[in-house]
Amino acid sequence: MSRPHARSRAATVLRPCSNSSATWRTGWGALSAQPPIGVGLLVCGLVDAEAGVGLYSVNLGWRDVPLRAMAEQRLAMPVGFGHDVTCAARAELEFGAGAHVPGGVQNAAVLIIGTGIASALVVDGRLVLSGGYAGELGHAQVPGGLACPCGATGCLETLGSAGAIARRYQEATGASGGAREVFVARAQGDHVAQRIIDEALDALSFTLAQLAASVAPEAVIIGGGLAQAGPSFFDGLRARLAARLSYHRLPQVLPARLGADAGLRGAWLAIRDRMREESS
Repeated sequence: MSRPHARSRAATVLRPCSNSSATWRTGWGALSAQPPIGVGLLVCGLVDAEAGVGLYSVNLGWRDVPLRAMAEQRLAMPVGFGHDVTCAARAELEFGAGAHVPGGVQNAAVLIIGTGIASALVVDGRLVLSGGYAGELGHAQVPGGLACPCGATGCLETLGSAGAIARRYQEATGASGGAREVFVARAQGDHVAQRIIDEALDALSFTLAQLAASVAPEAVIIGGGLAQAGPSFFDGLRARLAARLSYHRLPQVLPARLGADAGLRGAWLAIRDRMREESS
């Protein structure tokens, strides 16, 4: 996609914000006597948060678009900008699951496991960004991984995502439904469901073991659809991970706590950082 066309697509996404800016500023007055002083904008895809650029989004159709600058121009106020999962991960660490770990967490991985697998890494209290390319664990190679829509073969999310669990079960049995229904089937003694979930757990534990050997997280926080899979999922994942490690630090494997609020709180953190930058 050409850059002019990509910018046009991004402008289309942002247009409702600018067209209705006066309306929502007025409406804000009904909620608070203090006028808004900034906006948090989180997007999916590859993101260079420091530069304020959306590097690439397959679903939204943009590449190398200066989204923060475009939003600030349209909204006429500071915009905190970041990746949706990265900022949600920060929120989980500051307000959610990480906040409930005694002593806090300085080294962690946050995985959002739904249709695919998105992730964020924190090392020594700092997000690992690498210009927006860090944390693509869903597309890390795992043994037995299948062909992935990204073009590679063997990606973690082809086995370990909620979407993969549901899709593979439907392909094997013809039964429709989501990952929740597969877990129910396993609890009822369905051997196909058991095999598919076991393979998902094997793939996830393989990737987490690689993380334990490389960045040694104290905690792995799992959100998204599989965060609701219940104790049997987390106990199985913990057991498989422990079996793969020897002298390595064994991370706590925790369900996320914030749910859909993680993104909202992450957006607040993004604008908080932006305001601090402007005041320094």
